Amino acid sequence: MTGTSPGAPLRVGLVGYGLAGSVFHAPLIAATGGLALDTVVTSNPERQRQARTEFPDVRVAATPDELFGRAGELDLIVVASPNRTHVPLATAALEAGLPVVVDKPLSGTAAEARALAALAEERGLLLSVFQNRRWDNDFLTLRKLVAEGALGDVYRFESRFERWRPQLKGGWRESGDPAEIGGLLYDLGSHVVDQALVLFGPVTAVYAEADVRREGARTDDDTFIALTHANGVRSHLHVSATTAQLGPRFRVLGSRAGYVKHGLDPQEAALREGLRPGAAGAGWGTEPEELWGRVGSGESPVTGGGRPEPTLPGDYPAYYAAVAKALREGGPNPVTALEAADALDVLEAARRSALEKVTVTL
Repeated sequence: MTGTSPGAPLRVGLVGYGLAGSVFHAPLIAATGGLALDTVVTSNPERQRQARTEFPDVRVAATPDELFGRAGELDLIVVASPNRTHVPLATAALEAGLPVVVDKPLSGTAAEARALAALAEERGLLLSVFQNRRWDNDFLTLRKLVAEGALGDVYRFESRFERWRPQLKGGWRESGDPAEIGGLLYDLGSHVVDQALVLFGPVTAVYAEADVRREGARTDDDTFIALTHANGVRSHLHVSATTAQLGPRFRVLGSRAGYVKHGLDPQEAALREGLRPGAAGAGWGTEPEELWGRVGSGESPVTGGGRPEPTLPGDYPAYYAAVAKALREGGPNPVTALEAADALDVLEAARRSALEKVTVTL
């Protein structure tokens, strides 16, 4: 922590103002009590103008070096730049004596993630990973159902993060260069694997299929991951940009009941539309009753059986509220680097499984 006076907001430097920085991090930081967006780093003139328009009081820097040159004036660095920059920028922040939040994936390998965790521990600094989809409305609802035992013993967890994007968008996320850490396995796969580990714990075996479906694509855009958890649960995870008909977001089958939920949490769409937490009042993260999932058993060809289960409100603001509390009061880190390393173990195993056509034991 720097010399911020007691009660003053913690000053945040945000590196990157693309999708992650402008849609997710900046609005959520600005909406969090106790945090203030101080500086945005981007070399893109259009994004610089965008940042100044959206946050008139923000400072703009063209390079991370400009930001780290003012390390004594800041209290937190957020890294929302391309994946290949995550490790060097997080390292620089920690070495400058600053706590850091890094967008997922934290790194390309579990070894790099554990090295960063060790550096943060050595320096006594917070290192947290932005796994925002732990605060999706459907995931919060599923965690509650599992914790309550409403499904009994869970046998199988099916999770789909699917999109229909038949045309390439370009950019580093679709690059075939391994250094970019692009592709859906490390993008959407980081979310679905993290959620599976949070729900059902350590993994003992990983099998994966990764395909490049779209013409001109250079990295995976249609991937399946099968996990065997140490407790016996099997997770079947699908991430795709080539799905013309979307499946359920979750289908969870247990000894007592199942839970089926369609549709994505509404928070990303709201943020993209320029809506902000707080401005929406009590309605932030909520969805209409017709989108609720169903819990129970049965063979109805229309509903699948069971009863509607009210979906809890999604709560992305809870992540940065927890970060602020961790820095101010020593509260728990909402997502640790070691948790990210465990997920990267699975992602690395999945990549190897898909390449070598084998099941990988962890």
